[in-house]
Amino acid sequence: MIDLSQYDKRSIGKLFDFSILPKNTTEREIREGCREAIRYNCAAFYSATPYWTPVVVEELKGSNVHIATGIDFPFGASPSIIKAFETEKAVALGCTSVDLTMNIGALKSGHIDVVRGELADYVKAAGDALTKVILEVCYLTDDEIVTACNLVAESGAQYAKTSSGQFEGPDMSQFLLMKETLKGTGLKLKVSGAKFPRPQNAYTFILAGADLIGTRAAPEIIDALDQMRTIGLVPPYQGE
Repeated sequence: MIDLSQYDKRSIGKLFDFSILPKNTTEREIREGCREAIRYNCAAFYSATPYWTPVVVEELKGSNVHIATGIDFPFGASPSIIKAFETEKAVALGCTSVDLTMNIGALKSGHIDVVRGELADYVKAAGDALTKVILEVCYLTDDEIVTACNLVAESGAQYAKTSSGQFEGPDMSQFLLMKETLKGTGLKLKVSGAKFPRPQNAYTFILAGADLIGTRAAPEIIDALDQMRTIGLVPPYQGE
């Protein structure tokens, strides 16, 4: 569990993956987003597709912010061979972190071997890059969330992620189910799609056990840290 009392406004940036995800994003918006990610010391900056990765590499050069993108984002319905190729391409372009959208239709249809195969192909294709798998829990039953989490743990990926952030985000019960299912596996948890009011909800997920928050509102949430401490949601800073 993350102890928020040990984080100030600078260090807390590493609990956030900052994203600029709409498909119609411009190069100017990508460059501005990268600069914001550096300014706020975020863990990663995400574009929606590897198309923008060369620009992200240029902007993040010399920083410790991960170069990241979504794979088959946000629908996850492509065949495994296409997902693996996109992953390889993203990593070759310079990505150090990739988020794959699980084939939710296959999962819900009971095609477990298909999902298992695509996750294995994805992890292999990612090489040394951080691997995160999006479950899109808003479309899953509790039993399907458990199955999906177990498949992610089995695959060797490093994070299970609640949502793409493009649809309905997770509720706390869904997140806690993921946390309980993955207890003892070493798999980390990433939450995306935190609902309004975003600062309160984002910090609540961290307090509940999230390791990362993925959001386009990272600057807003980080800027609200002092306010969250004033109202008592986040404990006072006790670091050095």
